[in-house]
Amino acid sequence: MTVQGLFSSKSAAAAQISAIPRFAVVGRGFSGMTMAIALMKTVRTPFHLQLFDPNSSVSGGQALSSARALTILNTRVRDLSVSLGDNDDFNDWLCSNTEFRAAVPAAIPGFRQIFVPKEIFSDYVYQRFSEALSARQDITVQVCHEPVVAIRRSHGNRFLLESANPANPLFDTVILATGYGLPDAAETEEAASPVRAQRLVARPHTILLGSGIRVVDHLLQLRDSGYRGQITILSRHGFLPQSHTPNAADPVFPADTLPSTLPEILRFIRSACREAEEGGRSWQSVMNGLRKHARSLWRGLPAHQKRQFNRHLRAIYDSHRNRLPEAIYARLQSELAGGNTLLRRGVVVRRGFGGVFFRPAGSPSEEIVHAERVLDCRCRGPQMNTRLLASLLDQGLAMPDELSLGLAVDQRGQPCLEDGSVVDGLFAVGPLGLGSLPDIDLVPEIVSQAYAVGEHVAERFYPRSKAV
Repeated sequence: MTVQGLFSSKSAAAAQISAIPRFAVVGRGFSGMTMAIALMKTVRTPFHLQLFDPNSSVSGGQALSSARALTILNTRVRDLSVSLGDNDDFNDWLCSNTEFRAAVPAAIPGFRQIFVPKEIFSDYVYQRFSEALSARQDITVQVCHEPVVAIRRSHGNRFLLESANPANPLFDTVILATGYGLPDAAETEEAASPVRAQRLVARPHTILLGSGIRVVDHLLQLRDSGYRGQITILSRHGFLPQSHTPNAADPVFPADTLPSTLPEILRFIRSACREAEEGGRSWQSVMNGLRKHARSLWRGLPAHQKRQFNRHLRAIYDSHRNRLPEAIYARLQSELAGGNTLLRRGVVVRRGFGGVFFRPAGSPSEEIVHAERVLDCRCRGPQMNTRLLASLLDQGLAMPDELSLGLAVDQRGQPCLEDGSVVDGLFAVGPLGLGSLPDIDLVPEIVSQAYAVGEHVAERFYPRSKAV
């Protein structure tokens, strides 16, 4: 059943939504779809929901946008549930999928510890969205493909979303679920288009910029498509993703009093990893356990130590946090060992017609790295100068976090202002708040935040209603 097939007629919808709250979700990647599901499950009385996204189809957002449908995700099934409090929901969905069970018989009766393709996960999320929508005959949902370019207050505490449609109504609640922010169209085209140059080398050569999961995905895509040329990965810090363990790395973390300064935290984590491995466990278990304490540790750091972490340690942290399935990691190591794929550490100064100008780490001078093709695989942070985010700052509806990594938000994603207040009715769910909430780009954290927003919205409009 399609989303459009579930909508009420235009005339009936118009009559109904005039007297009920209107909610807008900007973005239909994972954060946006999860937010829509959470609203439908927590706000148990009628409302109108409008989903804005310039993409005509549901996507996985920036994190999955470059991945092929059959690309294996780097997170286990156990950590991909969109049902709050039910970590086995995705596993149960897989178990009920006859086609999947036939293709992966070795994992029966459960799939909690395996890694699945992006396509399977997208099907699961969309089905849960469709089921939630089918169960709510008292709400209306509208999908709009016009990009939102600005948000401003209007008529008191309501919000006006500016887009190509001048007839957009006012909204009582607006939820930004754009992942890392929706860039302007020109920026999207530039980022997505590879730079092609004249052949200035004797053999095919491709440059990949970055060092995260997207770099590995692009590398393996090229090899799987038959590309046999030289591939050079240019990375500022040179830390590629580490490997998952072959078995479940259940979270562990010492129960001692947590340290309060960055040097103490580093020593604490290193000691915990060493003790875990000496006890027959893995450092991956410690990193998984760290997620439960990351926000309290982050909030306790002074601003200058947060900046130190961001400059010197974030790349190391991300390489241990965003890990690869063992088989994918083995392929990456084989590529690097074979010599046909090189990893070089340094700074890409600028692009040129025949490649890039590159300053190697430790060198004061630049060199030209010639290549026929340059692919930018860096997963960028929120682009605060886009029209949408700039409008929030100009209207005083948000401010950057203290490191300018994104928007300053509280636990629920409500924008925080300089006077300590929050903007009621406005939320930034997911990676837009990464500077305030460590690990808010991971599925379990996004799901928890989305449901917290849903509960807050339900209580705001219907104080006596209780979510089920």
